[in-house]
Amino acid sequence: MRTVTRTADPWRDTDVVDERAARFAQGTTGIVALLGVIFGWPLAWALMSAQLLIGVTLGRRFCLPCAAYFVLVQPRFGEGPLEDSRPPRLANAMGTAFLGVAAALWWLGAEPAGTALGALVAFLALLSASTGFCVGCKIYRLTARLRGIPPRRHDRIDP
Repeated sequence: MRTVTRTADPWRDTDVVDERAARFAQGTTGIVALLGVIFGWPLAWALMSAQLLIGVTLGRRFCLPCAAYFVLVQPRFGEGPLEDSRPPRLANAMGTAFLGVAAALWWLGAEPAGTALGALVAFLALLSASTGFCVGCKIYRLTARLRGIPPRRHDRIDP
C-alpha cells in the first residue's frame, strides 16, 4: 500500500473535511435509511441516528463511516478537496433529528409518517452522495450568511 500525504489530519483538523469523506458518510446514511424504508426497519433509522449523533458530538474518531473512510478508503485513493466542516456537520445534525423522529413515529404507530420521513432522509442523503448537492449544507450557508458569518476559505492548511 502506498503512503498518502495528507494536508489535514482527519482527527485533529476538524475545521475542514475531505469532500469525499462527507459524501462517503452521506452515502452510508442514505443506504441505511433506504434499507429501513424498503424493509420496514425503524431500528435502522434509530441506529443511524445514534451513529450520527455520536459523530456530531464526540467527533470523527467515533463516527463509523468517517473512520472507515479515513482508515480504508483515503489511504488508497488520496485526500480529496478540503471544505469547511460546518455545513456537513449541520446536515448530519439534521439527519440525526429526522431519522430519530422517523423511528419514533414508526414505533408510536404512525408507520406511514415514519416511512415518509425515512424516505426523505434517504433521498436527500443519496442525492448529496451522488451529486454533491447537500440540502443541509445549503441551509447552513444561507442561515450563516443571514447571521453575518463569513464562509471559510481553505486553500492552504497549516496544521
